[in-house]
Amino acid sequence: MLRSEKIRLYLTVFLVGIAVMIVELLGTRIIAPFYGASLYVWSALISVTMLALAGGYFIGGYWADQAKKSHLSLVIACVALCIFLIPWITRPVLLVTDSFELQLGAFLSALILFSPCLVFLGMVSPMAIRLSSLVLEEVGTSAGTVYGISTLGSVIGTLFLGFYLFPRVGSYQILIGLGVVLLILSGITIFYEREKSKTYIFFLSIIFITAVAIGILGLTNVHRNSSIHSGGHSFKILSTQESLYGWVRVIDEPEKDLRLLATDSSIIGAASIHNGQNRLAYQNIVPLLPLLAKHAIKHALLIGQGAGHMATVLKSQYGIMVDTLEINPAVAQAATDYFDFMPTGKTIIGDARYKIRHLKGAYDLIIHDCFTGGAEPEYLLTVEALNQLRSLLSEQGMFVLNFVAFAEGGKNSALASVAKTIDQVFPYQTVFISEPSKDFNDFIFLATINNFINLNKKSLHSIQKAWLKQRLFTIDKAKGIILTDNFHPLAYLQTKKANYYRSTLIGWLGTNLLIR
Repeated sequence: MLRSEKIRLYLTVFLVGIAVMIVELLGTRIIAPFYGASLYVWSALISVTMLALAGGYFIGGYWADQAKKSHLSLVIACVALCIFLIPWITRPVLLVTDSFELQLGAFLSALILFSPCLVFLGMVSPMAIRLSSLVLEEVGTSAGTVYGISTLGSVIGTLFLGFYLFPRVGSYQILIGLGVVLLILSGITIFYEREKSKTYIFFLSIIFITAVAIGILGLTNVHRNSSIHSGGHSFKILSTQESLYGWVRVIDEPEKDLRLLATDSSIIGAASIHNGQNRLAYQNIVPLLPLLAKHAIKHALLIGQGAGHMATVLKSQYGIMVDTLEINPAVAQAATDYFDFMPTGKTIIGDARYKIRHLKGAYDLIIHDCFTGGAEPEYLLTVEALNQLRSLLSEQGMFVLNFVAFAEGGKNSALASVAKTIDQVFPYQTVFISEPSKDFNDFIFLATINNFINLNKKSLHSIQKAWLKQRLFTIDKAKGIILTDNFHPLAYLQTKKANYYRSTLIGWLGTNLLIR
């Protein structure tokens, strides 16, 4: 093989390596709005990728040995066609797999949506090895070079996608762009393939035309209507933005005077449309927090800003300056644009575990509200993470954490694990349930360093005291484990919760709002 032909072949392998990682990483962005971005979804995508590539290696190796011609251009064209089909089949595939539980549904969705193009991508490397090996003695060198270049392409693809494309371009546009690049690559490859028959060129042309048509129609069909009727409810999508951390939507349900802030499959903010008042029940405890504190609260930190209602209440009622820490800039922007949130302290954008290392206390109040109905960032609720937060808290300060789980009479293992972990860092802990009549609930943990929470303080009215005491909740901590950076299996412990939350959300909002 001529040196120029080898370079062309290695460039093909390099681009295929890029394509593999783009498809794998985009997979989570496409499935997450329906199944969440939990460890289960990532495990499903990685497993499907490895399985499909393994199948492609076997098929490609067999084809390379048996076929008289390479047909590499055909394989690459088939990849493009499969990629162009993904935006079209995503909705029906997710609807079909919805009848399964979270783990199996996520796996089957990934298998159906992404394995066809990944199998074809896997076929390229063994075919390239066969083409680049003139004699038996060169097979080892050729195989090492091909897989090395392919892996390098995967690295470049990962960095390019994560650092450059994701913040600037939508997932489906990236997919379609990738398909276009592969179609061009297929067209270039056919001119270097020898002994091309008319039948082969005709068949390849049909695939080309079909892929181009599907790609163009798919690109024009990316955006959905803003008004949706589902399950007897009428919704209006005010804003949709794809961010580094998933889809952020602002949704109105006029019949209920309700405005929602959603990220993927989680509701993280709710307000009345006409007056902007908070509609999330668990946040009703926030106005009482300064009354429960031993000393006056002057400076607070809110981790997980959401729609910003908690920070607004603390400022408007008590004049407390609240610094907000939000990982998703799209959420922070939506809170300002659609929920009239005005920062009262520093606005910090970034991952909490990184940002809190650079904050300086002392805060009189820290509210930790990152645990929603969807996927949970377990690493934010380990002994190590809580110790970092304690270091930012004043000696008389209060730590507050919201956690979603089933009550199960206080014997829920996830709930017990949270309580047991907090015990490792804070000597005093009081737990409230948001809505005592329900099993599925928000639980609010109040923890301090030096003293118990006093529910009989004179600063509380009798109605407020009764309201709080009615919501006191006892947890059997023996059912839990201590969560650490080394071992924090909350995703496993919360499987039942994740399935219930998702089914409830679908029953309310319908699939149209969760599938693009």
